Amino acid sequence: MKKIFLGIVIVLFCTGSFSQENSQDFQTLFSNNGERANGGYGAIMLNYGEINNRDAILIGARGAWLINHSFGLGLGGYGFMNDPILDNTPIGNDNSKYQTAGGYGGILLEPIIGAKKPIHHSFPILIGAGGVAYSKHWENYDSEDYQNDYEDSDAFFVVEPGIELEFNMVKFFRLALSTSYRFTSDINMNYNDGTGERIGSQDMLRGWNFGIVMKFGKF
Repeated sequence: MKKIFLGIVIVLFCTGSFSQENSQDFQTLFSNNGERANGGYGAIMLNYGEINNRDAILIGARGAWLINHSFGLGLGGYGFMNDPILDNTPIGNDNSKYQTAGGYGGILLEPIIGAKKPIHHSFPILIGAGGVAYSKHWENYDSEDYQNDYEDSDAFFVVEPGIELEFNMVKFFRLALSTSYRFTSDINMNYNDGTGERIGSQDMLRGWNFGIVMKFGKF
């Protein structure tokens, strides 16, 4: 009996969906009755996150070509730095503050749902690479002895999927609240004091971002 009831519900649901689809023209991503709507935008991104277990700020930019208001294809990237603090290893004996800093960027893929509605969602995915370094905070740099200011660096691969709640403020400007998660390859950095001790953990760059996005363009 339960199976029969479930079958009736599924049939009614599918019938209702089919009726709704018949009331509208069928649309695809790359065509709209033979016409394609093109646009584009540039954006500034301000994010907060944690890097190497410290508070961090990430400032980024991206640009994308918009296809039929529903998909963005472009490039994007971030620069980041975390909160400088005294290092609790022997290198911190000179009372200098150290921080983790770097950047990453790559290809942007951005599905958009309900773009013409005042409030809607987008799902950006950034795929690329970057670099990170551990060094003294700029206030403690010694211009005559750079080797003692810098500990180590590494390159990494990154995939960062996200979700954004977008507000259509005016025709050329959108404001979005964003959250994303940064997946990276393992980070391997070591102190250059001869001990070979690891700096941070291999997953020091993996984590959540929270922030705002300001988009300007033709949507």
